[in-house]
Amino acid sequence: MTLGLISDTHGFLDPKVAGIFRGVSHILHAGDIGGWHIVPELELIAPVTAVLGNNDPDLTGRETEVIELGGRKFLVHHIVSPDRPGAGLQERIDRTQPDFVMFGHTHQTFWSKRGERWFVNPGYAGKPRLNLPRSVALLELGDGEPQIRFVDL
Repeated sequence: MTLGLISDTHGFLDPKVAGIFRGVSHILHAGDIGGWHIVPELELIAPVTAVLGNNDPDLTGRETEVIELGGRKFLVHHIVSPDRPGAGLQERIDRTQPDFVMFGHTHQTFWSKRGERWFVNPGYAGKPRLNLPRSVALLELGDGEPQIRFVDL
């Protein structure tokens, strides 16, 4: 099973995303959506689970989602410090025991295992600005270790 991971679109969906995510089973959006019009655009590709970010004050939705995909549990939340998630988020992680914690906010890719849990940030997918790197990620789930591929936009 392949998942498309995206974050920090800030109201802009790069046309390249449709091709990159073609054939994925599900898309996870880790916040700073920038407008709900992004979600139906992504749903044309695959089912979507999206959470709100700190720049989504006018949107209604959830700040945290837990979903099982490919026999693995994902907790999706916008602002996460893998080494210090904060009391409330750490309690949610302890309670739900996800295999993966997906986040955004930093605009930087991240892939690291802490104990038995993977932490992943697909990077920044919004409009090009200041020559900052832009990316999404493809996560391959199978019987062995998960495989991540960050794709530049």
